[in-house]
Amino acid sequence: MTQSTSRMDSQSKIAVVADRAGMTYTVKASEDASEKKKGLMDRFRSASGVNTVQVKALNPISFVAERGESIGVIGTNGSGKSTLMKILTGQILPTEGAVYATSTPIMLGVNAALVSTLSGGDNITLGCLAMGMSLAQVEEKRQSIIDLSGLQDSLHLPLKSYSSGMAARLQFAIATSVDPEILIIDEALNTGDAQFRDRTAARLDEVREQAGCVFLVSHSLGTIQQMCSRVLWIERGQLLMDGSPEEVTEKYQLYSNAMGRNRVKASRILREEAQATLKPTVINWQSAPPR
Repeated sequence: MTQSTSRMDSQSKIAVVADRAGMTYTVKASEDASEKKKGLMDRFRSASGVNTVQVKALNPISFVAERGESIGVIGTNGSGKSTLMKILTGQILPTEGAVYATSTPIMLGVNAALVSTLSGGDNITLGCLAMGMSLAQVEEKRQSIIDLSGLQDSLHLPLKSYSSGMAARLQFAIATSVDPEILIIDEALNTGDAQFRDRTAARLDEVREQAGCVFLVSHSLGTIQQMCSRVLWIERGQLLMDGSPEEVTEKYQLYSNAMGRNRVKASRILREEAQATLKPTVINWQSAPPR
């Protein structure tokens, strides 16, 4: 489970610790799959008409994220990236291990929920109030949110008339208006023009300079290289690589190319080479002592 400052010293450099956090789902199985199960409980479930299988969404993963880091998370579809983000924010509880954080992470698109029938301006008010601001604080932040979103000419229109890119820009501007200590962005920055991407990068730099920590999930390797100081590569539920954006994205690009050409052996070798670079995660609780 995600635990907050009661487990960690807010004065330490550490923002998030994943301590062998993993996720296994129990799902209903077809008859063919369930027949392969053995054991008394399995036979009981079968006789009762309840057949299930265990699906490993995320193998135990350990890492330490420090304040001031912008961490990219990459991997092919279904690799476990979004599962990890949901664990970090506490949306789901890991079935093994634990996650510790100095504060509750804010996920873009969850904490800044928008209402389609309201105008962009009203959604700014609603989103900020939902994150705990007072009306006075909303008005204080309003212009900076508008400037970051670049939607000055569209704020009077209902959100349902916005494109997906416009809505994502408004979500990002609202979510980052509270100077979050830990911000998680899942596939929300691949839309928008070059000017918005530049404003986004500048805003993320501000968050990091204020001792914040950012996790960015994206399929855009260019975005990852531009905005991140570190990258985690997760594949098939396994952490394969944790290093600099240049090294990790280069290896991942080679892997993606091999997979696209159906070169099974080459892709397997690349996964093994990436995993061989991983170093054991040492959690120094002296920097973030238990209480």
